[in-house]
Amino acid sequence: MKEKNLLIWILVVGVFGILNTEMGVIGILPYVSEDFNVDLTTAGLLISLFALGVGIAGPTMPLICSKFPRKFMMLFVLGIFTICNVLSILTNDFDILLALRVIPSIFHPVYCAMAFSTAAEIGGKNAPKEVAKINIGVSAGMVIGVPISNFLADLISLQASMTFFAIVTATAFIATIIFVPTMKKTKPLSYGAQIGILKRPMIWFSILAVIFVNGSIFGCFNYLAAYLADVTKFSPSVISILLFVYGICNIFGSMAAGRLLTVQPIWTVKLFPIALSTIYLVIYFDGGESSVSMTILTVIWGLLGGINANITQYWLSHSAPEAPDFANGLFLTSANIGTMSATAFCGLFIDKFSINAVIIGGLIFSIISLMIFWFQCSQKTFFIPQK
Repeated sequence: MKEKNLLIWILVVGVFGILNTEMGVIGILPYVSEDFNVDLTTAGLLISLFALGVGIAGPTMPLICSKFPRKFMMLFVLGIFTICNVLSILTNDFDILLALRVIPSIFHPVYCAMAFSTAAEIGGKNAPKEVAKINIGVSAGMVIGVPISNFLADLISLQASMTFFAIVTATAFIATIIFVPTMKKTKPLSYGAQIGILKRPMIWFSILAVIFVNGSIFGCFNYLAAYLADVTKFSPSVISILLFVYGICNIFGSMAAGRLLTVQPIWTVKLFPIALSTIYLVIYFDGGESSVSMTILTVIWGLLGGINANITQYWLSHSAPEAPDFANGLFLTSANIGTMSATAFCGLFIDKFSINAVIIGGLIFSIISLMIFWFQCSQKTFFIPQK
């Protein structure tokens, strides 16, 4: 039991390191712009091209790498991230820095997909609880990485932030060598058999469910800072605190989701979009102008954001349990598509009306996800692998 727990937490550190490398750059974009003498929009390519790499590699790389031993692939991916992070510290050329972002992004889905699959296999009947721990690493990488990288760049230097990225992935690499055993794995399905799961209509409904429910969260969240500033009239310092609180609530939401999905998975999934839609309706009709109510709603929203990551991964991976790595790769790509499409969709409401209308975009995505979830739950054979 102790060995299993240690393995899970090493995976958590590894996932944190990978997400920290991806998202931590958000906190240092102004410093990149200054140090490399490029405008902020150009510096933003470090984020957008990384996300594009993850989106493209999501359904392909986990499939290709599913034939290789997991420990070997985990070490390979962590090694790639560590090397690229170290070289990022040393380079003065922005084009090289950009290449050092694109290369690891291609392998990002491999490690994350294997981490989810390994946690589920170790957990057995308690798989959702173990997978929830992996999602804690995801949330921490997205939330803690940004303020830490910003703090280090401001206090010391841009290179100090990049050193932090390298230290985390190197730590996971060393821990994997020392403590992670060679994981025995049942013979994986052939590539053709894994791709064959795409013939099932329910797989595509699951992909759509992930796109819309993830979009319902991030389509609005990506404009949360602007909403809090323009509508609620919070000061920049208060907004920073609230965003950090939102992230911490994500972690607690992940922990709660693990328990809920273990006890009542179907009802957790069916009720989630209802809860999220209710929050959006309250925010919309409340107007978001009350600082107290908006603070409380942001906390609840953060908890739901943490639950979201777990139920979407649970839903897609359970629609194809015989091809876990490929299914988790599909999940990562679907989640990214949801984030990008909903951000653009909600942006249209802002352009057409005002920042207040961003909630309508999130509500529409949430209602569509509700219809998809409830339709799937009405299909009695949904969780039975079709051979």
